[in-house]
Amino acid sequence: MTVVGARPQFVKALPVSRALAAAGLHEILVHTGQHYDLTMSDVFFKTLGLAAPAHHLGIGSASQGAQVGRMLERLEQVIQQEQPRTVLVYGDTNSTLAATLAAVKLGVPVAHVEAGLRSFNRRMPEEINRVVTDHLATLCFAPTEAAVQNLAAEGITAGVHRVGDVMYDSIRIFREQVGEQAGAALARFDVASRGFALATVHRAENTDDPRRWQGILEGLRRVAATVGPVVWPVHPRARALLDGASLPGVRLSEPLDYFEAQALVSHARVVLTDSGGLQKEAAFHGTPCVTLRDETEWVELLECRVNHLAGSDPATIVRLAQTARWPTAGLPAGLYGNGHSAELVASRLRADLDGRHG
Repeated sequence: MTVVGARPQFVKALPVSRALAAAGLHEILVHTGQHYDLTMSDVFFKTLGLAAPAHHLGIGSASQGAQVGRMLERLEQVIQQEQPRTVLVYGDTNSTLAATLAAVKLGVPVAHVEAGLRSFNRRMPEEINRVVTDHLATLCFAPTEAAVQNLAAEGITAGVHRVGDVMYDSIRIFREQVGEQAGAALARFDVASRGFALATVHRAENTDDPRRWQGILEGLRRVAATVGPVVWPVHPRARALLDGASLPGVRLSEPLDYFEAQALVSHARVVLTDSGGLQKEAAFHGTPCVTLRDETEWVELLECRVNHLAGSDPATIVRLAQTARWPTAGLPAGLYGNGHSAELVASRLRADLDGRHG
């Protein structure tokens, strides 16, 4: 049983779902409804060609405790109904935490894709989610060597497998379709290739902190005035906060579909984001990234100088947006695998199931 709930998890689940089918494994897809906005959920499934979920729980938005509690109740019912042999979860969302807790309390092993990531900032809900999930999971699929080392430092060594990054698989699978949409995406926002910045902001640490939020808005205003137009697909969490905001040069839009988003990432001069997934996607496309946080789980991108931490300080944001360049060395070969990570996940799951059940 695969449990997803947020847009980045749909991107990760697609190549793995294909690989599971190729490995002869039956998958039951469950969507918690954590992302319930049409542009963030249903349309995204259709765009990617991901099979419709067998169960759509429709949980929706709520406080951290209320959302996880509702998910736990519903997921427990679904697990008892379906009797899966393994529950597969992705990343660091509340859906991931709830599915993990529901499964282990019912004695069902958990496999965690994107295990071992650490920001070392326990104020972030995502950090709590990933730490708890890793410590309860039977199989930890780590994307990088740094993630493997993080797990080892916490005493987690059994069931750990470095498989690479399944988001890189999606880039490989859809590269041609993304290229076909580039012209239309640039025309829609009236921007030239490498002549604009792409921005996204959604994490609670930024949207729920007025000081950080205002700093980021001012940074984006300055980027638009000095670097070029800023294209900003607005996450539902940030929508209400922008009412009445003056953002000259910033082109706001609804959330984009996968192909349009990737086309813009691949042609932006720089990406400005607090999204973990977008940091990697920028790197996969050879686009410099400025992260609107004080830390990142993807430390390899900082070491390679393809990503830079700006926090929420406007002067730092605009300086890095102006100076960020793709380094000559680029990404080390194999840093995130070879674009076939999903096949490794499926083969390890197959071996684990065969070992347990014959």
